[in-house]
Amino acid sequence: MEKPDFSNKAYLFPHINAEGWKFGAIALALALAAAVVSWWVPVVGWTVTPLLLLAWGTLLFFRDPERYPPEGDDGAILSPADGRVCLVQECPFPDEFGDLPEYKDKRFWRVSVFMSIFNVHVNRMPTAGKILRKQYVAAGKFFNASLDKASKENERCNYLVRPEGGDGARRDYAVTQIAGLVARRIVPQVEAGDVKGRAERFGLIRFGSRLDVYLPEGVKPLVRVGQIMVAGETVLGRLG
Repeated sequence: MEKPDFSNKAYLFPHINAEGWKFGAIALALALAAAVVSWWVPVVGWTVTPLLLLAWGTLLFFRDPERYPPEGDDGAILSPADGRVCLVQECPFPDEFGDLPEYKDKRFWRVSVFMSIFNVHVNRMPTAGKILRKQYVAAGKFFNASLDKASKENERCNYLVRPEGGDGARRDYAVTQIAGLVARRIVPQVEAGDVKGRAERFGLIRFGSRLDVYLPEGVKPLVRVGQIMVAGETVLGRLG
């Protein structure tokens, strides 16, 4: 684990996820083009500064700071996303997993974390564990991600996870990345069969979205609606 950086530089020029460089490069290229054109068409010069700010803002959207999960609390289930809790409710597993015999007719606590465009959008594993299944639902809509119906209607990617040392299906949980009103692209970075560590990166969503965590059977949420979440650090619940 990296040593924490408390300098102002860490906030102004944070580590940027690889996904962000291509978008930042486009904005920088536009700023450079405007600067060149302004030699012949001076009125274009006023666009250079806004385009440079756009490039910086784009890179900041893809910032990817290091996170520090709690020590000595291996049973903790951590938030997979930065943002604010918008929903806490009991419901079945996502439709893509709910009909499996191990989970059919059961209800689980679901914690939904809404990410605005100002939040870090890199998603992290709630626990160390194995991705049992992954299901991308591309034929979805783009309702506001804070709405309950977004979990069934919007474009999304579902993951079924078995925690490290899990006692069969009893400790399995699900995570869903949901594209929102502004977000149009989910970027998964794991596949079924992958084993990931706690708070390790597993994907991101571009430009505002939501993450749902379906806690394991019998695990109750330790957070409430409105609470601010930090991916890889805030505890959502604890394995029994």
